[in-house]
Amino acid sequence: MIPMEQPQHGNWIIVMSFVVAIMLTALPLPDWAVNWRPCWVAIVLIYWCMAVPDRVGIGIGWFLGLILDVQQSMVLGQNALGLSLLAYLTIKSYQRMRVFPLTQQAVLICVYLLFYELVMLVISGYMGSATRDWTYWMPAFTSMLLWPWLFIILRDVRRKYHIS
Repeated sequence: MIPMEQPQHGNWIIVMSFVVAIMLTALPLPDWAVNWRPCWVAIVLIYWCMAVPDRVGIGIGWFLGLILDVQQSMVLGQNALGLSLLAYLTIKSYQRMRVFPLTQQAVLICVYLLFYELVMLVISGYMGSATRDWTYWMPAFTSMLLWPWLFIILRDVRRKYHIS
């Protein structure tokens, strides 16, 4: 007898969390706050790569990156490359990251997001964009500060809807 596959529960929750992250990324902010906007899509991607690495991975990161490239009028593939590398790093280290306390996770998330920002900066540099000031790096730090709350909220949602 051939075993039946279990249906994947909660796919719509994962998709909705990415939709909310994309909407938060598109939300207009005052000029002084634009450089402080957290990397919403990146931190939600990191969470789901840690929580369910067999369902959310490099391909999802690439697809989300293409959506961000279109949304932000960037070079097609720029965010896609950055988010797929971010997903790869997370999947390679998710077993260690899971056992870290939230404060250590937040610091590691900051390091990963600084790497992501560096990839974006290098690609922008090759395209001839102007150099950035020090506030270019601030989204990694604001994302680090939001990580514990985002982790707790998404973990509770994942448990409520039995996503595994």
